[in-house]
Amino acid sequence: MNRGKVYSVSSVNQYIKNMFSNEYALSVVFVKGEISNCKYHSSGHIYFTIKDEGSQLACVMFRGDRNGLDFQMENGQEIVVGGSINVYERDGKYQLYAKKIVLAGDGYLSEQYEKLKKKLQRAGYFDENRKLPIPRYAKRIGIVTAKTGAAIQDMIHISARRNPFVQLILYPAKVQGEGAAETIVRGIRYLDELGVDVLIIGRGGGSMEDLWAFNEEIVADAVFECRTPVISAVGHETDFTITDFVADLRAPTPSAAAELAVYDVRQVLSALYDCEDRMARAMLQRVETYRGQLDHWESRLKMLNPLNQAREKRQRMMDLEDRLTVFVQQIIKDKKHEFAMLAGRLDSVSPLKKLESGYAFVSDGADKMVNSVEEVRAGDSLHITMLDGTLEAEVTDVVRRNWRK
Repeated sequence: MNRGKVYSVSSVNQYIKNMFSNEYALSVVFVKGEISNCKYHSSGHIYFTIKDEGSQLACVMFRGDRNGLDFQMENGQEIVVGGSINVYERDGKYQLYAKKIVLAGDGYLSEQYEKLKKKLQRAGYFDENRKLPIPRYAKRIGIVTAKTGAAIQDMIHISARRNPFVQLILYPAKVQGEGAAETIVRGIRYLDELGVDVLIIGRGGGSMEDLWAFNEEIVADAVFECRTPVISAVGHETDFTITDFVADLRAPTPSAAAELAVYDVRQVLSALYDCEDRMARAMLQRVETYRGQLDHWESRLKMLNPLNQAREKRQRMMDLEDRLTVFVQQIIKDKKHEFAMLAGRLDSVSPLKKLESGYAFVSDGADKMVNSVEEVRAGDSLHITMLDGTLEAEVTDVVRRNWRK
């Protein structure tokens, strides 16, 4: 949380609750103490406090978790409570949410459980980075459990329903009482050497003493050293054993372990059909794409064909020839028109035109044109050119006259 920011009460309580939820050590705890303030609520929940000489802890057991409670709780009783510690957000108080309650006669087992749990946790037995992934499509599944009982029957039934082609290999083990831990260890090691794809170890529910074989250190060591992925399926959903923490995956029940280990062949077939449909659509799309490209290259090839090129060039030459003819004809027409205009203008200034109108061309003896009377004197010889001939004349007199006035 950012320093200096102001938070609401709800956000603070929620943040603290998340801290408790993410704390692995508080997810499964066993606490020993004396009952006080015990109250059976009308809703079926049990609210109580456990205390020792120096402190006390608020607890609640919800109605749905009371199936395993086989005695009437009373103030002053010495009990061991198993469950998880978390925060009740509304009141901002932490409390122990009880899943299992036993009289303090099981206190020794609880102490041994907590002692071994802490030891193995420090040794890295519970580290997530060492856990093996469970294979999705297991073909051979090894099972270490009792050869009789509901657990193995449930796993066989579920496996046959989900995938009848999966092979189940049972190592019948003693799962309760003296020597149980040793037979479980032998089963784990035998199936590990056999080379199964995944290994399930477990049994049905029971008391802490009934499940104790799965809290033995030799079983934890065997699971930790196993090269085959291990699913732990011990007891009911509320039962937690050391094996659960060491195994690569915990299943809440043996039936759930079979669900996790055996893939559903119907889902695989459905996925295969979907893949087939997608592949068919992809192939059709690819064919259409290539057909379009083929048509494109076919058109280009036709365009690049020498015969087509020659025909196209010939047609282009003919078009250019027609355009050139029209262009030249237009130029000739324009030039004829221009020539006619120039001829008309030239004709208008032609000396012959002037002579036809009765005018004459006068030049002196040196054939120089005479434009003014100022250029001649009396006695000068002049040549007078007319339309039909030339007159030789001599100036007898010069009379000046300004016709513009």
